[in-house]
Amino acid sequence: MLSQDEIDRYREEGYLHLRGVFHAAEVDELREACTQASLRRELTERGYEERIVFLHPLTTKHPAFKAVGADARIVERIAALLGPDIQLQQSKLATKPPKAGKGAFHWHQDFAYFPHTNTDLLAVFVMLDDSTLENGCLHVAAGSHKLGLLDHTKDGRFSGGVSDAARCVDPARVVALEGKAGDVTIHHALTLHASFNNRSGRERRGLIYQYRAADAYQLDGRVFDDSGWQVRGCAPERIRCEAGTLPVYKRSYNGREFDIAWHQEGPAAKAWAGTEVRKLKPGAARA
Repeated sequence: MLSQDEIDRYREEGYLHLRGVFHAAEVDELREACTQASLRRELTERGYEERIVFLHPLTTKHPAFKAVGADARIVERIAALLGPDIQLQQSKLATKPPKAGKGAFHWHQDFAYFPHTNTDLLAVFVMLDDSTLENGCLHVAAGSHKLGLLDHTKDGRFSGGVSDAARCVDPARVVALEGKAGDVTIHHALTLHASFNNRSGRERRGLIYQYRAADAYQLDGRVFDDSGWQVRGCAPERIRCEAGTLPVYKRSYNGREFDIAWHQEGPAAKAWAGTEVRKLKPGAARA
């Protein structure tokens, strides 16, 4: 369980760093799972030696990854932050390329990628390798979750990064989350965070699990095979909404367009988009 001091710190700063959550033997098992042929093949196909790669949905790729997603050391802690009923929103393996000078990821807020009806969402990062300044550890802007959802567009399209980082990110409040393999970090879905190039010449890996309060309904972004997995409590028969207006971004993934808003348009409505509607002649029978 989180202490009251940790809960208060998360509410104020938008992140936590928990040391030594997973033991060395458990980390070794997770590293071994990363070496399975199918996963290595997927990493190679995605060009992991040259750029940062995210493999979704992680929980379906090996039982060890699924076990971490529902591990009590994680879900019982975040219950103090999200409430008793918790779902997985997505899971992924994040790899920094071993090639020196590669793997930076711009300042962004996770919530921009998958807006929900409320903002009770957070990310858990499990370190599989030591995270250092040299290999591009995660950086967070403490307290930035209080800014609300910021603009993530360039030329009218979703860019993946906050549009005006120089204005939004206070250098005095940036914290480098250096840690050991087995450490866990937690950050709010609105907390600005980034990572920089890996200069170590060695691969840097971590497991990322995005969780949501079960009464947060996804409005936009991708839905994965493990999205909605109930890891604690039960699914309530209600949707909780926070007041406000959310942008609906024009998005693409791997070079192709995908749904702007999930479950908002049926197949016929999509097929009819932009087509001319035949008008009834005057006096024609109407149903």
